[in-house]
Amino acid sequence: MSEEQLLTVYRFSSHNKEGLEKDTVCGCFHCLKVFHPSEIEDWWDDEDTAVCPYCGIDSVIGESSGTKVTEPLLQEMQQMFF
Repeated sequence: MSEEQLLTVYRFSSHNKEGLEKDTVCGCFHCLKVFHPSEIEDWWDDEDTAVCPYCGIDSVIGESSGTKVTEPLLQEMQQMFF
């Protein structure tokens, strides 16, 4: 993916509760775990930004970002943002 595309997907890692509630798959680009959004228990930013249930970082994106959540995508995002 291009840097511009990754930045677009990155925007979905905050204030993402509404989108994640409709998704069936999400993932964390910090720990690279792919999981179902129902596993999310903690939310930041007035209960609106998902916190990864595996690593505790707010780096969760879902398919509502406009792209399929895969390990290669998460790896690209990890390299760019961490």
